[in-house]
Amino acid sequence: MSTKEDILEQLVEEYLLHEGYFVQHNIKFRPDEKHTDFIKESDSNHSDIDVVGIHPLHTGIRRVVAVSCKSWQAGFNPKTEIEAIEKKKVVSGRERWKPFRELACPKWSEAFLDKMEETSGTRKFTYITAVTKIKGDKTVWETNEKFRQALGGNPIEVLDMHSLLEAVLPKLTTTLANTNIGRMLQLIKAAGIEIKI
Repeated sequence: MSTKEDILEQLVEEYLLHEGYFVQHNIKFRPDEKHTDFIKESDSNHSDIDVVGIHPLHTGIRRVVAVSCKSWQAGFNPKTEIEAIEKKKVVSGRERWKPFRELACPKWSEAFLDKMEETSGTRKFTYITAVTKIKGDKTVWETNEKFRQALGGNPIEVLDMHSLLEAVLPKLTTTLANTNIGRMLQLIKAAGIEIKI
């Protein structure tokens, strides 16, 4: 794994595996070239779904989860992000809607839903935004009606590293973990170092 974001993806994977999900990573998607709004210059590059989890025993909306990881060290402020997306602000040289294209642009939303169906066999899933830390009220993101509509009415959740670690740490055993981050956490636990969460 080569990018910093992969650490958060690994933690999400470790969390989902402990919850009984089968996991896939970095599933590429982009708008259909036949889409009336397809623009070759800007739509030819794929985006990806960071993590998809499928639970063999669950039914309903939590059987499948799609996770978008945002490992920004400054944290994630839902209200600020929504405003930046709506006002088409440029942040760090990039239009802010682009990291959230499946939530903000209809042709990308359609492509996302199509890819989720192709990957999981259903268009019903829970969409999770995984972040380092939440700054402010996460419910404004989770209940954003435009985002919900873009995702076909599916629910949205925000999970931070605190919640992920809180779920993973008690479940770690001496059996070799599936991810590098899981193994590191096992070694920290074995060394008697306490992670306060």
